[in-house]
Amino acid sequence: QVQLVESGGDSVQAGGSLRLSCAASRVTYSNYQMAWFRQAPGKEREGVAYIYIYSGSFGTVYADSVKGRFTISRDNAKSTMYLQMNSLKPEDTAMYYCATKTGLGGGLSPVAYTYWGQGTQVTVSA
Repeated sequence: QVQLVESGGDSVQAGGSLRLSCAASRVTYSNYQMAWFRQAPGKEREGVAYIYIYSGSFGTVYADSVKGRFTISRDNAKSTMYLQMNSLKPEDTAMYYCATKTGLGGGLSPVAYTYWGQGTQVTVSA
């Protein structure tokens, strides 16, 4: 059973930065995607960014709302995915979740992902 554990959430002021981490265990398949999602109170869960690994190479995709501000990365040696968030805005306030799936496809659609972490809270004040 794949396990994902997020950390790094905090309260910051607008313009600040945070780095979220997602420690993954038992991810043994070679082609997969890992993604960050977020969900604000009263809103639907939305995709933030994902990284796909295929035949040893990888790529990244970002939601328009975070392009140029957020960077997704993965450290294979540590089995950990990161989300570096810069120039944070109050509208970035949400619970942030990491997720993964076998194989490729599905983009930033939450229903495409099989395994989820419990989330880490990010609060950005004006």
